Amino acid sequence: MADPRLPNLTVQQLEYLVAAAASPTRAAAATGLGVTPSALTQGLAELERRVGVPLFERQGRQTRLRPQATEVLAHARRVVAETRDLARWAETRRTGTAGTVRLGTIDAVVVHHRAATIRHHRRVSPGLDLRLTVAPSGALLDSLRVGDLDLVVCVEPADPPDGVDTVLCLEEPLHAYSPDGAAGGAPDTWGPWVTYPDGSHTRAVIAAGLMAVGAPFEVVAESNQPDVLREMVRLGMGWAVLPEAQAGAGVEPLARVRRLPIGIRRLVVARRSGASPDAAVDALAAALLDG
Repeated sequence: MADPRLPNLTVQQLEYLVAAAASPTRAAAATGLGVTPSALTQGLAELERRVGVPLFERQGRQTRLRPQATEVLAHARRVVAETRDLARWAETRRTGTAGTVRLGTIDAVVVHHRAATIRHHRRVSPGLDLRLTVAPSGALLDSLRVGDLDLVVCVEPADPPDGVDTVLCLEEPLHAYSPDGAAGGAPDTWGPWVTYPDGSHTRAVIAAGLMAVGAPFEVVAESNQPDVLREMVRLGMGWAVLPEAQAGAGVEPLARVRRLPIGIRRLVVARRSGASPDAAVDALAAALLDG
């Protein structure tokens, strides 16, 4: 025997049935749904017609469900509940309060500049699955380009890579620090230096800034981690040019050798060009840009 054709029911009709079963009168059910009593009655009549089984009986001036409507009502309750769950899920995706975002940042962003922003964003978006990667700017941009990350906050490269769009997030002064904390003499006496590895975007900014003030750039040690560079300065291994937030961290903050910065590094929010719209990524990017 062939399966019977599926009745062409609507979620609205099933919602009408659930409301009618839970309310003392059809007028009360209509009020709760925000529709007119006549619209409710017409919808229930159409539901009954499409199911093909009598669902209601009249008792005096009231209309009640027949016992055989029990299965239809149970189905209606499941469909309405699951549809409401789907609507809530879709709303979180539309507003960006849920979903998965793979965020990559340099350490200064997640530790200092945008730590409070990221904490707040996670708090107001409890359904968000935030996956964080902390790495140097070059590695982050490579991961962004191949699709391993959705969003990156990094040092702006001198030559932005193809396929990446960037928006300025903040500008961060870079200051010079010496092991003894004393004010620097003539720039041509500064150094030697502990600094970021060759190829680092921040190192390029530092090298250009030292050249502009006439300071030699003899490098004796390297590290991707500014906290390690800060400790190298404290150990007397060399001078360093660092972001002030990281040079001043810890129980023994470093003192600048001069008031003016050596350079300014620009931190940008980067995304793949032409990436598919994603409300969760958009919302986090906006929060990071607003600070």
